Amino acid sequence: MCIDTPPDQMNSNVDYSPPRTMGFTRVLIANRGEIALRIIRSLRTLGIEAAIIYGREDRSSLPVRMSDLAIPVYRDDPLLSYLDVEAVVSAAKEIDADAVHPGYGFLAENPLLARRLKEEGITFIGPSADVLELLGDKIQARSAMVAAGLPVAGGSDHPIHDAAEASLIAEDIGYPVIIKAAAGGGGIGMQVVNSRDEFDSAFRLCSSRARSAFGDDRIFVEKYIQNAQHIEFQVLGDGKDAVHFGERFCSIQRRHQKILEEGPWLNSKDRSEMGRKVVEGAKSVGYSGLATFEFLRDSDGEFYFLEVNPRVQVEHTVTEVLTGFDLVSLGIRVAAGESLPLTQEDIVLRGHAIQARINAERPGDFTPAPGRLWECILPSGPGLRVDSHACSGYTMPRDFDSLLAKIIAHGRDRGEAISRLDAALRETVLDGVETLIPLHRKILKEPDFINRDITISYLDDHNFG
Repeated sequence: MCIDTPPDQMNSNVDYSPPRTMGFTRVLIANRGEIALRIIRSLRTLGIEAAIIYGREDRSSLPVRMSDLAIPVYRDDPLLSYLDVEAVVSAAKEIDADAVHPGYGFLAENPLLARRLKEEGITFIGPSADVLELLGDKIQARSAMVAAGLPVAGGSDHPIHDAAEASLIAEDIGYPVIIKAAAGGGGIGMQVVNSRDEFDSAFRLCSSRARSAFGDDRIFVEKYIQNAQHIEFQVLGDGKDAVHFGERFCSIQRRHQKILEEGPWLNSKDRSEMGRKVVEGAKSVGYSGLATFEFLRDSDGEFYFLEVNPRVQVEHTVTEVLTGFDLVSLGIRVAAGESLPLTQEDIVLRGHAIQARINAERPGDFTPAPGRLWECILPSGPGLRVDSHACSGYTMPRDFDSLLAKIIAHGRDRGEAISRLDAALRETVLDGVETLIPLHRKILKEPDFINRDITISYLDDHNFG
């Protein structure tokens, strides 16, 4: 059971040391940037060799330099270096890797990769292809979670191609509604519709973007939760059993993408109740690995299921500093065939943690601002953690996600965490690119943020200029 009070000492029933005998000898990382470096560190802790694929733009990056083996996958389109399923499978076979870790993004939620690896006798570090397919279809995922007892917002229970049918469903639900891609993720294509007059154009736009992004133009319609907060639960399953590690608050977003996350946020009663439900949801689909169950919470405190992200999350760091557990290592151990090495009672939340995503973006309009880092000074000190692949001389490629670093502050309470994060941001130097640091510092001082008066429209509702 998760609780807020710090323990006097570590739980003596839990073995916090890594196992000396692992099922894997060598793992291939099919990713880049900060998450690739993060995975390398867990593999090293577990005594497993770390290999990595890389594109031309990343040949001198820190993850490539820090890996034990590095396999070039050069493509004219830089993104294709990390999106070619057969290239990943071939690289894993070439180096005799036991497993592939996809990180997040790229192929992390791709059932074809999971299936191809299984055919070759190589472990995919994540859920099975069947579970990925189920959770990747937002409509099927909704149905599965309803059956498991999770609350969902009213909406269509099947994929829709026809605008007239979708409009009738919207009228029945009642405006405002949100139109989503059935196969989508990351907020791509989402359209909030406030009235019938707006519906047809929003439907066409969502369908078009879904087709372009996912090769699948199916959509579904759902009641739009106004004045909502975005709250997610971290889960680990072994295919039979599951535990949760409490919640993270992720409401400060631009274009449905998070830029600041923190936790804990709920009271003990709500955490226990929702935690029990997400565990049942994970168990009901036979989930194995790390997952995040995402919810919207309305102004009355009611929760509505959004989706399951079947992979490690960017913001897993918040939960790691709150609980003291290495989530990435736990995911690897489960993939290697271990049963859950801990119980729900072993998981305790200590203090408060806040993470700022340091993206190479212009803080005024969030447009990418890649470039060369002439000087890179990252902060340190009590209660601080930095996950980053940035270093002096690093050139930020234009074709990839703009995330340069994650700065996480941990304190005895929220006030101390805020103060530590602000001090860390003041100390950070990333000369050569624009970043979101000025915006983060304004947010940390803004009264509504300090008073926890935050919804998913926070950035739209506040003029940070």
